[in-house]
Amino acid sequence: MAPDSRAPEEPAIPITAFLSQLAVSGVAVLVIVALAAAARLSRSTPPLNEAAARALLADDYPDAPIDRVWLAGDGDAALARSGARALYLFRLGDAWVARDLAWTEAAAAPVCDGRLHLSLSGVSPRLARPALAGWAPETM
Repeated sequence: MAPDSRAPEEPAIPITAFLSQLAVSGVAVLVIVALAAAARLSRSTPPLNEAAARALLADDYPDAPIDRVWLAGDGDAALARSGARALYLFRLGDAWVARDLAWTEAAAAPVCDGRLHLSLSGVSPRLARPALAGWAPETM
């Protein structure tokens, strides 16, 4: 009989080293997944007050003097008059978004169920329907 020429093979990496590297890699992946999930959480934004609305609108429209501001009852929107323009500010996610339209359009917008129905292109109808407290537009 010929001696067996095949010697038992040793793994290229010992099994304990392989398992420990696998465990470390698994923990690293879990940490990255947890960080990605935490990054998607939105921070809470406080409700608007008149000073905050004026400051946010001044950032987007620095050349527009604001005559008057109407705030939504829930603090999620504001409408301001700036001469012949209406400046609309609303919450989208965890940020504030500003849009403008002609004052005549804002003053003529219908009010249904206590909500002003603004017609804004590129803005969801849900976001363009604030419940403004004390809404009584001047028509000058």
